Amino acid sequence: MKLTIAALLLSCCIASDSSDSTDSDYRQHVAQLKRELPTGFHVFVQKPFVVIGDDDPEVVEKWARGTVKWTVDRVKKQYFKRDPKQIVDIWLFKNKTSYEKHCKSIVGYDPHTPYGFYSSTHHAIIMNISTGGGTLVHEIVHPFIENNFEDCPSWFNEGLASLYEQCRDKDGKIWGSTNWRLRGLQFEIKSDSLPTFKELCETTTREFYDGERGDNYAQARYLCYFLQEKGLLNKYYHAFRTNVKRDPSGYGTLVQILGESDMGEFEARWKKYCLGLRFP
Repeated sequence: MKLTIAALLLSCCIASDSSDSTDSDYRQHVAQLKRELPTGFHVFVQKPFVVIGDDDPEVVEKWARGTVKWTVDRVKKQYFKRDPKQIVDIWLFKNKTSYEKHCKSIVGYDPHTPYGFYSSTHHAIIMNISTGGGTLVHEIVHPFIENNFEDCPSWFNEGLASLYEQCRDKDGKIWGSTNWRLRGLQFEIKSDSLPTFKELCETTTREFYDGERGDNYAQARYLCYFLQEKGLLNKYYHAFRTNVKRDPSGYGTLVQILGESDMGEFEARWKKYCLGLRFP
């Protein structure tokens, strides 16, 4: 009898529980997948991920050898020394129907977003890839942060990941561009409803995702965008990671990296800067 996708995923994760997965681990993982997957799915190893999709094999392989590899090469060069602790499966469902049909069998619940998400519990990125690759790039960042920046608060985890929803290559680096979140941010700035950066940095995980004060994702993204444009983002990431035990919110490190003596005045300049941005 064929396993359900959920049971298959669980068996593969147990077999691959290692921060240094070997070629043998990948072979066993893929062999298990191929034995048990429903007809019509195709599997490609693109370390440290295994990409699984139900579109034509050349389409699935293009996502694996293109977007996934492109993203991994650049985020590892700029930020991350360690791969995700376990082999992470990237499930690329070809359309909305397939995504909604299979998502619950993998994670046990219906998708909470039409695009895709990362489940740390299931060591899986689940995507409706027909919506495009922006969310895929975003979600690839999360398992890397999980094993490289264990105490990373939600605001920076999501801010950095969101930065690369719209991105390009710049001198061999992954570089965030303005994106659809800008409109919401500019609305919140004009409405004077954004929290201060201190408040943003100090949000709990629940407060960040509830988003009761302004647009947390957009504010975090465009703070990261500003740091990127000023050549400070990589420096901030590494300093924050080093200082996180004594500065868990990252706010003190932010002030230090910016070199600002008056954060109120800086935030006013940042808001003016963001209002001057355009997308597309």
